[in-house]
Amino acid sequence: MYIIDGIAYAGEREAVTEIVSVRVTGEYELYIRFRTGESGVFDFSPLLNDPAFLPLKNTDVFRGVYLDDGIPCWNDGEIDISPDYLYQHAVLDKIRDAS
Repeated sequence: MYIIDGIAYAGEREAVTEIVSVRVTGEYELYIRFRTGESGVFDFSPLLNDPAFLPLKNTDVFRGVYLDDGIPCWNDGEIDISPDYLYQHAVLDKIRDAS
């Protein structure tokens, strides 16, 4: 059992996927390091035709990625993407980082 904001929940709390750093490594690629020490590359190009991500086709906007509470964001927080999605779809390094 665990409690959030005064509400009790049954079972175990799921681990939260946390990103500790993100940087652009290619035209539409992000290199991501997770709190677990794992890291990898996420190719953003397949998502660029989604209306929510259209502004990121502009490489200057894409390069403006920053973390806000561990969530990659662009355009002063108007655009973001879930750390869980990135973890599930990134190509993770085979060797776990020592950090």
